This record gives sequence, C-alpha cells and structure tokens, in this order.
Amino acid sequence: MTPKLIQIIDSHTGGEPTRVVLGSIASDELETYRRAIICEPRGHEVIVGALLGKPVDMSCITSVIFFNNVGRLGMCGHGMIGVVTTLRHMKLIEPGEYRVETPVGIVTTELHEDGRVSVQNVRSYRKAKAVQAGGVTGDVAYGGNWFFLVADHGLELTRANIPQLTQASLAMRDAVRAAGFPEVDHVELFAPPHDPANHSRNFVLCPGGEYDRSPCGTGTSAKLACLAADEKLAAGEVWRQESIIGSVFDGSYENSDGGIIPTITGHAFITAETQLILDPNDPFQFGIGTTTEITAKHRDFQR
Repeated sequence: MTPKLIQIIDSHTGGEPTRVVLGSIASDELETYRRAIICEPRGHEVIVGALLGKPVDMSCITSVIFFNNVGRLGMCGHGMIGVVTTLRHMKLIEPGEYRVETPVGIVTTELHEDGRVSVQNVRSYRKAKAVQAGGVTGDVAYGGNWFFLVADHGLELTRANIPQLTQASLAMRDAVRAAGFPEVDHVELFAPPHDPANHSRNFVLCPGGEYDRSPCGTGTSAKLACLAADEKLAAGEVWRQESIIGSVFDGSYENSDGGIIPTITGHAFITAETQLILDPNDPFQFGIGTTTEITAKHRDFQR
C-alpha cells in the first residue's frame, strides 16, 4: 500500500508546541490519525495538533479542530496563536483581524504588525467558587476548556518541582471531579510571579497529564473570569500571566452577560514545515500506544 503523507507546520507559543495539519485528512478521520500526527515516534505527548478545514460560517478564514494526546480540545489559546502565525508564514494573511471557527464557537483573532497575535476568546465564566476538593480550595471556571484553579496548594512553582506539581495536580483533578465537577480536565495552580513585571505565575496540567509550557490561553481566560467575578481586575486592565518556564501572555477582558469575553496576546514562532510519512508496513504508523491499540489499528488499516 502507498504511504499516507500528512503535511504539517510546527510552531511554539511561549514554549508550547502547535502542529498545524494542512488538509491531509478529514475531520472524521482525525481519531484514526490523531496519535500518529502528534505522539511518538513522529512527535511527543506535549504537542497540540490543529486540523484546518473549510468553515461553515464563511465570515471565518478557516475552521480548526484542536487535539492532543488523549482527544479533542474545545479551544486552545496558544494553539490559536500558532494557527494565525502559521497562516502568516504561508502568506495567506497579513496583519489584521480574522475570524476562526472552533468547536466551541467563533473566535476573533488579530495579527499585529510585530508578529504578536491577539485572540478574543469565547465567553468565559466562573461556575463555582471556593470548591473544597482533595485538601485544597479552588474555583471551577470555563475559558474554552474547564479548569480547577487553585492558589492555596502550598507548592513552589519552579521548573525543578514539575514532577511534584504534576502528581499533585492529577490528584486535585480526581478530587474535584469526585466533588461533582466531572467536566474539569485542566488544573491550574497559581503563585507570585518570578518577574515583578508580571501579576502571577501558573502551572497548568493538561488533559493528557502533560504540563503547559505556555501560560495557557484558555487557562488565562478562566483566571480572568475569576478575577472579574471577584472584582479584582477591571474591564480593559491588562493582566500579565507568567508560565512555569517564564513565558508571558497579556490578558484583558470586556464584560459579557454572565461572564466575560477575554483577549489573550502572545507570540508564536515557526519551528518546522514537513510531511509525515505513515508507512503501512510500520507497526507504529498510528503512533505508540498499547500493543492492543497498535495491532487493531494496523489490522483495520490493511483491510
């Protein structure tokens, strides 16, 4: 059989990678090829994929489905910044405003002259305040994905502490789900920033058990929703969110019925453009999973 070729362009936003897939597969094929595109042996568990397609709403420049090592994502802030930067790299857009269709709604983006990208996200809001779960207290909020946001964790947000932060966040996620919030798939821990020019430092656990190298666009949106609900940040004020590796997003918001409309600004950089080759004779053509997963997918593909 002829190898399957998948065209991709890679970027990173604040250290977090995005792999844009350029029309080589259809949306209904995504689950078949998802791990082949972003996981080992062609990638790694941290990568977020972005499948571009034709939008239903023709006021949008493209549609996008974001996905990671365990499934699809509703929205992805760092990934959207990567998508817009990729479209510029392809010479499909120039500085200006562009609408993008996502599974959770239409997002408005702005490509700035200096290469920065602003993403006006979907409506974000806090669902529950001061939820006690797993020995900590935090807020449950939506920013395009669902978050448990915790400040009283008692942990140091340093790179050396990432293994401990990961294990603690996994336990918190299990606990908040058991406490009645099964929708939560991200955990966001906060501490004072290392750079005094910023307002806060975060550690974000993603659904697949990896941590976000960027400050997390949907997580920052959820944080802004909590700040707005507590009247700790006024509409239009800038919040500088620092990631666990020190990269920064600027965030602000405007009020919306029952929540806010956040805007996140960051910078992405192109790192590669290539094509992936899925050889039908390769037992790992669909990515490295369990032996059962690989054998079943390999058998189905050969039929």
